[in-house]
Amino acid sequence: MKINIGRDLYLKGRIGWKGLSKDEYLDEGKYRIINGYSLREGYIDWSIAGYITKERYLESPEIMLKNGDILISKDGTIGKVGIVKNLNCQATVASGIFVLRNIVPEKLDTEYLFQYLKSNNFKNFINGVKAEGSTINHLYQRDLIKLEIEVPSVIYQRKITSILLALDNKIELNNKMNDELESIAKTLYDYWFVQFDFPDANGKPYKSSGGKMVWNETLKREIPEGWEVKKLSSLVEVKDGTHDSPKYISDEGYPLITSKNLKKTGIDFTETNRISKFDFDLINQRSKVDTGDILFSMIGNIGTVYKIEEEIINFAIKNVALFKTSSNPVIKNYLFQYLHGYDMQRYVPNVISGSIQKFIALGSLRNTPILFKKAIIEEFNNISFSIYSKLKNNLRQNQELAQLRDWLLPMLMNGQITVGEAEVKIGMVAEEGVEYKKR
Repeated sequence: MKINIGRDLYLKGRIGWKGLSKDEYLDEGKYRIINGYSLREGYIDWSIAGYITKERYLESPEIMLKNGDILISKDGTIGKVGIVKNLNCQATVASGIFVLRNIVPEKLDTEYLFQYLKSNNFKNFINGVKAEGSTINHLYQRDLIKLEIEVPSVIYQRKITSILLALDNKIELNNKMNDELESIAKTLYDYWFVQFDFPDANGKPYKSSGGKMVWNETLKREIPEGWEVKKLSSLVEVKDGTHDSPKYISDEGYPLITSKNLKKTGIDFTETNRISKFDFDLINQRSKVDTGDILFSMIGNIGTVYKIEEEIINFAIKNVALFKTSSNPVIKNYLFQYLHGYDMQRYVPNVISGSIQKFIALGSLRNTPILFKKAIIEEFNNISFSIYSKLKNNLRQNQELAQLRDWLLPMLMNGQITVGEAEVKIGMVAEEGVEYKKR
């Protein structure tokens, strides 16, 4: 049986003349709006969703959100999907988002549809639509009418989604655990390196116990006596990615990571351009990324920080700063926090260049002033080691789970493996804590 996305389901978007400008967004309110920024890969980030007036919400009843609605981005980064769950407010979407609603539940399981739209099947469809003409990144409603999904029985759909949801649930659980671990690590860092209440020689909090503080002109604040402020480049090698524009090739090449691909949650490979092995090797002669290094976005959304924990690295970088902390692992976790922290937030706005496209120069990053006290940094590394080890293990497990899920998804949907065979594949993962229940 086939389901046509554009004809058999409820598909609506905001009418063009009802679009909202940024100055219409409110600081708070009862009515929420989801735009392309708050629609993330697989979910909706309500923490950054906007607010609008009641009048603006009521003028478009056809896109008032309900639980189970699937949102699809149709402008900019097209094809991002998220599903509305646990909706506890009245909400709508901006002009760059489609609302897709399942109105044939007797034929199609909503979660199965959502999983399909996250798969490479849908990404390949979008790439095919883009290849047909327009150079503008835009997905039209008439495009989705071309998309037909071959679906098995609803009972079998639900068996498939139970397996995929088990993996998604474990990934989400690990992400929540990592959020808590990162919060603990940040609290420890702030306590030691912002408030300066690290343990003194007697095990008491330094500043609160009367530890001597001295004014530092570079940082424009007091720091503990005996501490230094150094240039970052004196502690770790600072490089950047290629300045060239290598020729992009098919999906079989190596990903070229730019600033836009660095996200808070990691590297987004969904929209990376691909390069040849020749260019990959050439770029890596200049700026090879190793496990334990730190990446920092230099253009556009400046200051996104990502620590490389992957053991296998098959990408190169462009417009991204590279801190070679792999060669100085003791400083790695301290520098990771410092790049997010108080002093860096004060420093970066003063050295940003560019009138249209903002960027931070490599020289400015090399000259970044950084607090330094070797013994305290080493002690911070020792105490936080277990926190970062758990973070790293969860991250790597999530990468393995995501790879397994992404492999199973098309195989199950195309009938290349059965549900029973998939259950065997995830058996070992399930024993490690994936909650899996047959529906």
